[in-house]
Parts: sequence; C-alpha cells; structure tokens
Amino acid sequence: MTFVDTSALLALVNVADESHSKVSAVLRRSEGLVTHNYVTVETEALVRRRLGAVASRRFLDRIEVIAEVRWVERTLHDRAVARLEPQGRRASLVDEVSFLFMRDHGVETAVALDEDFVEEGFRTLP
Repeated sequence: MTFVDTSALLALVNVADESHSKVSAVLRRSEGLVTHNYVTVETEALVRRRLGAVASRRFLDRIEVIAEVRWVERTLHDRAVARLEPQGRRASLVDEVSFLFMRDHGVETAVALDEDFVEEGFRTLP
C-alpha cells in the first residue's frame, strides 16, 4: 500500500506543475494507492482556488480512480489534534492525520512532495 498526499495530487491535477510528469508516472505504475477524505477536501479546496471550479469538479470525479479514499474516524482525528498543540508541531492537521493513518495501516511510503513525510521517517516518491 502507498499513501497519496495532497502535494502529489496537486501536481497531478496541474499539468503546468514542474512535478506533474514525475508524479503522474509514479501513480500510473503504483498499485494499492490509498488516501483519506481530509486529503480529498484539502486538495479540492486548493485546486478550486488555484485552477478553478471545472478543475475542482474533474478532480472530485476522478479521485476514486486515482486512489482508494478512506474516511477519517473521530479517534484518528482526535489523536492528530493532540499532536498539534503540545509539541508545537509544524505539520498541519491533515499531515498529522496522514502520519497516524500511515502508521496505523503499516504504510511506509507516500507519493508526496512534502518534506514533512521524510521528517516523520517515511519514504517518499517520486
């Protein structure tokens, strides 16, 4: 299983992004891609703001083709929130959910352009 982060999805959707080709190639040859609904929400908001409503809708129509989307449960959300405040962590709530999600599911690799994944000890592609 390989996790797909917002940063990779943004590069995939935006053909003008310098990482588009690399991310597209990695996603095309990978199996068992998974993400969670917080990544979907974050990506949609960024795509809508940067690329417009049509691109946003296209993304939403295709996300389930790109990766399996699992829903974040309350306990995972609460655990991620707890990691934000006490340690003054730099990562966003979505990233904290992603890190815990990956650990909970034994996922070691993420398709991500976000260095926070490397800092958390995960392998990233491309």
